Amino acid sequence: MEINFINIFSSFMVLFAVIDITGSIPIILDLKKKGGRIQSEKATIVAFVFMLLFLFIGERLLGVFGVDISSFAIAGAFILFFLSLEMVLGISLFKDNATESSSIVPLAFPLIAGAGSMTTLLSLRAEYPLTDIIIALVLNIIVVYIVLRLTHVFEKVLGQSGIMILRKMFGIILLAIAIKLFMSNLAISIRNFFPGLVDL
Repeated sequence: MEINFINIFSSFMVLFAVIDITGSIPIILDLKKKGGRIQSEKATIVAFVFMLLFLFIGERLLGVFGVDISSFAIAGAFILFFLSLEMVLGISLFKDNATESSSIVPLAFPLIAGAGSMTTLLSLRAEYPLTDIIIALVLNIIVVYIVLRLTHVFEKVLGQSGIMILRKMFGIILLAIAIKLFMSNLAISIRNFFPGLVDL
């Protein structure tokens, strides 16, 4: 199959913007501070496998559990919401002793392989060939891994005060994203559960 570099670049940029691993650096640093160590390889592999599976069998996989994409997005929004509250208010909601699980939740999901990434993959599949999307996904995962591995560099460059400022700022941004994700999928979920209701 012929590879189209324009399609790959377009898919890569869309996924890069949605995953936004660079914008998640303050969150990653916060998780690292609480959990002690981020398992970069584990988080990257889990996120990649999750997104790759979703690319192939996304809607059918959710259908097996009786879950639609909008409900999946709302679940991710709740996790992002509580994580943002931690960052803004300085409280602790996730258990600090879950050092390994933090590489999976909330890092691999929903920060890297979130509901936005999943739905974006399904949208890209309708526009571009599968091979081009997979290549773009692999390139994004490489970027994700590099950023996760270099968190200590960002920590040294930013310093404690810089991290604190970014933590508060990105916490508010993350809170806004969580609310937007929740509200945009709430009406869809209500119509799915109660098809007789008038559209909101």
